[in-house]
Amino acid sequence: MATAHIKKGEEVVVLTGKEKGKRGKVLQLLPAKDRAIVEGLMMIKRHEKKSEEKPEGAIVEREGSIHVSNLMSVDKFDARRAK
Repeated sequence: MATAHIKKGEEVVVLTGKEKGKRGKVLQLLPAKDRAIVEGLMMIKRHEKKSEEKPEGAIVEREGSIHVSNLMSVDKFDARRAK
């Protein structure tokens, strides 16, 4: 487990995978797994149990995690493109 090269709240670009080229803000870092949750990317569906608020239960969509090695800061990405 190394220190991440990105920080919470920073805008990043996805370098590889199905979300390649997309940008988003880092919502959360998961250092134990070397992963990050990026706003609006890697959307997954989760089933929620029945509760008082949702008597029928629900299927909610939320962000999944992306490995930090597949992310790069927007500043570094744009500087790399400018060369």
